[in-house]
Amino acid sequence: MAAASTSAETARSDAPAPQELVAVPVRYWGRWIAAVAAVAALAGLVGSLARNPNLHWNIVGHYLFAGLIFDGLGTTLWLTAAAMALGLELGTLVAVLRLSANPVLYGLATLFVWVFRGTPLLVQILFWGYAGALYKHIMIGIPFTHVTFLQADTNSVLTPTVAALLALGLNEAAYASEIVRAGIQSVDEGQTEAAHSLGMRPALTMRRIVLPQAMRVIVPPMGNEAINMLKMTALVSVISAHDLMSNIQDVYAQNYQVIPMIVVASCWYLILVTLLGVPQSWLERRYGRGSGRGGHSSPLRRLVAGTALRLPGLGARPTHPTVQKG
Repeated sequence: MAAASTSAETARSDAPAPQELVAVPVRYWGRWIAAVAAVAALAGLVGSLARNPNLHWNIVGHYLFAGLIFDGLGTTLWLTAAAMALGLELGTLVAVLRLSANPVLYGLATLFVWVFRGTPLLVQILFWGYAGALYKHIMIGIPFTHVTFLQADTNSVLTPTVAALLALGLNEAAYASEIVRAGIQSVDEGQTEAAHSLGMRPALTMRRIVLPQAMRVIVPPMGNEAINMLKMTALVSVISAHDLMSNIQDVYAQNYQVIPMIVVASCWYLILVTLLGVPQSWLERRYGRGSGRGGHSSPLRRLVAGTALRLPGLGARPTHPTVQKG
C-alpha cells in the first residue's frame, strides 16, 4: 500500500504544470470613440468660453470674492438650512397625519399638501412678501370676537427674509411629507406590530423603530431636495431678501455686466451644491449598510477604477484557475 501511494505521488510530481488561463477583456471601440468625442467637445466649449472677451474675466475675478457676495452667501446658506429644518419637521408631522386613521387630521394634512404643492413657489414667495397688502395687522385672539391678545404690524413682522423663510419652508414641507410618507410605508408592518407587542407606544415606535428603517428610502430624495432648496433660494430675489442672487442683481443693475455677474453666481452655486453632496453621500452609505445599494462608490471613483482596469499593468490581476489532471 505504501509503495502504491509513493508511486502515485511520484506520478503527480512528474505531471506537467497546469496551464494558466488569462482573461482578455473585450474592447468596446465604440465606447472609446464616443468618450473621445465627448471630451473633445467639452474641451472645445471650455476653450471657447475661456477666450471669449465678452465674459470679462477680470470682472468675474473682481467680484468672485467680494464682500457683497459673501453677505449674500450667508443669507442663502441660512435660508437653505432653516427652510430645510422647517420643511423636514413639519413634513414629518404632515406625513404622520396623512397616515392617521382620523379623517379630520387626514383631510387637513391632505389639504395642506394640495395647496402648497399645487401652487408655484414663486407665487408663494410673492404672497408672503406682500401679505401686508392683505392684512395690515397680525392679531392673535379669540376667533369671532373682539378679544385680542397680541397685535403687530404685518410689514414689521414679515420682513423679506422671514417671508422667504415661510415660503420656502412651507413649500418644502409639502414635498418632504410625501417623501417621508413613502419611507414610512416602505417599512414592513410587522416591525410596528412587534414593537406594539413589546409594549412600546405608537410615538416611540415611530421614533425608534420605523423612522430609522425608513431613512434608507428618505435620505436620497431628501438630499436632492436640499440641493434644490439651495438653488430655489434664488427666487427670493423678487422680494429683495438680500440673498446671493439679490446682491448679484444689485451689482449688474449698476455696472450692466449681466453675463459676468451670472458667471459669479453660477460658480458659487456649483461650489455649494458640490459641498452639499458630501454629507448626502455619507448619509446614504450610513443608512444603506446591509443592503445591496450600500456599497456603491462615487462616480469619480468608478471612473478611475474603470479606466485602471482597461489600461495595461493597472487594476486587479485576473485569477488563474488551476486544472487538475487525475
